[in-house]
Amino acid sequence: MPPGPAGVPSLPSQTGPGAAAAAVPTVVVGTYPDYAMAQQAVDHLSDNKFPVERTAIIGTDLRLVENVLGRLTTGRAALAGAASGAWFGLFVGLLFGLFSDSSWFGVILVCLLIGAAWGAIFGAIAHAATGGRRDFASRSSLQAGQYAVTSDAEVADQARQLLVQLNWRASGAQ
Repeated sequence: MPPGPAGVPSLPSQTGPGAAAAAVPTVVVGTYPDYAMAQQAVDHLSDNKFPVERTAIIGTDLRLVENVLGRLTTGRAALAGAASGAWFGLFVGLLFGLFSDSSWFGVILVCLLIGAAWGAIFGAIAHAATGGRRDFASRSSLQAGQYAVTSDAEVADQARQLLVQLNWRASGAQ
């Protein structure tokens, strides 16, 4: 691949349902440390009537980050299971309530309570089955180390000029 700005190789464009069959070469027109700045750059291009359908934001240097939320006890696992079960019970109760001749509110309430009880039981059993190998709750996310804004090679110079204007304004220069 031919190198783009700062020696970064150009990335091939993505083809979608309405895209042309032949891949159009793309060029990196800007790199940013976070997604918000890359999004601001594309928004600036859009505000200046640039054909943003010819751009992409590409996250690079991906890493999996697992944030530990806290200790997971059997009680907390049961509580989380009860919450999930209650939602399922509410859904089933709404379905039964629609087709029931009796009090629809009573049907929904009974299904919600049964769902919460079974959810709590299964949540506690599932946690106990791990045997203490995973006694913490966590949330995983993919994060990029850098975001590249790319555009089709045909309009890359125009995009770069507009992004230079954005950086000039952001620096406080008049």
